[in-house]
Amino acid sequence: MEYISGVVERVTFENTENGFSVIKIKSKGFTDLVTVVGSLAAVNVGTIIRLKGEWKMDSKFGKQFAAQDYRETLPATVVGIQKYLGSGLIKGIGPVFAQRIVQHFQEDTLRVLEEEADYLVKVVGIGQKRVDMIKKSWQEQKEIKNVMLFLQSHGVSTAFAVKIYKTYGNDSIEIV
Repeated sequence: MEYISGVVERVTFENTENGFSVIKIKSKGFTDLVTVVGSLAAVNVGTIIRLKGEWKMDSKFGKQFAAQDYRETLPATVVGIQKYLGSGLIKGIGPVFAQRIVQHFQEDTLRVLEEEADYLVKVVGIGQKRVDMIKKSWQEQKEIKNVMLFLQSHGVSTAFAVKIYKTYGNDSIEIV
C-alpha cells in the first residue's frame, strides 16, 4: 500500500448511491493533477485529503490512484479555506461570499463558522437569513463527516459507510 496526500481540485464523477468517485488532487511531487478513484463519499473541492491505496493503469483513462481508504483534514491556509468554502459545500456560501468571509476572518474563518457563526453578519452582504442557512448547512456537513469518520475508524469501508448513512442518517452511530 502507498499513501499520497493533496488538495481536492475537482470532483469529476460521484455516484451518490455507493460513494464511488473520481477526483483530481494536487499533490506535492506531481506536476499534473493526480486522478484518484474509489469510495470517496463526501469529499469536496478544497478538502485536504490523505489517501491509502495503489497505483493502477486504466486502459481508457491512464494512470490512477485506486484509494482504499482516506482521511480528511480541514484546510490550514487562507487560500485553502477560501477554496474549501467556495466549492459549494456549504449552502449560502459560493466563491464570492467565501472570498468576503475569508478576507474578513482570515485564519479564524473555520473557528468562526464552528463556534461563532453569528459573527458572519459582520461580512458585507451577509444577513441573518444567510447566516442561518450557513449554520444549518455547516452542521449537516459536520454530522456527515462525524458519522463517516466513526464508521471508518471501526473498520467499515467507505462504500458501506455511505449505505449506512443513507439508510440511518445522523442516527447511524447510535444504531450501529
